[in-house]
Amino acid sequence: MNRADLKAHIESLEKAYEFFLSYAALGAAGEDASKVGGQLRDFLGQADAALRALADDLPGLLEAENPEPADAYRDVIGVTSADAAKAGAAVRLVMVQETISSQLIDNLNASTHLRALLTDLFLLDDVV
Repeated sequence: MNRADLKAHIESLEKAYEFFLSYAALGAAGEDASKVGGQLRDFLGQADAALRALADDLPGLLEAENPEPADAYRDVIGVTSADAAKAGAAVRLVMVQETISSQLIDNLNASTHLRALLTDLFLLDDVV
């Protein structure tokens, strides 16, 4: 993974999270009850792909960018990679539900794992 990959994954997650916030505010009982409900699973899929890439490939950022001191970056990259795996587990749980309500998405948005990951990524993006 390089800086461009990191930025693309962050952008994908930001767009998905913004969509999730708007979907949660709709109060929809399920994606069929909303005009934008059809987009929900697309955004969940995009978020899942970005989260899997971050969980699996983020340690490669050290090799691609070679930041110094490496130990400081290695530690935060390890935390961020673990947070991506945890947030991904929550996203995949939501994705397999037959019906996805606004309340379920609101609970996903409130997940400490997802919020921690977003904060990790903003920090990493600023320093890389």
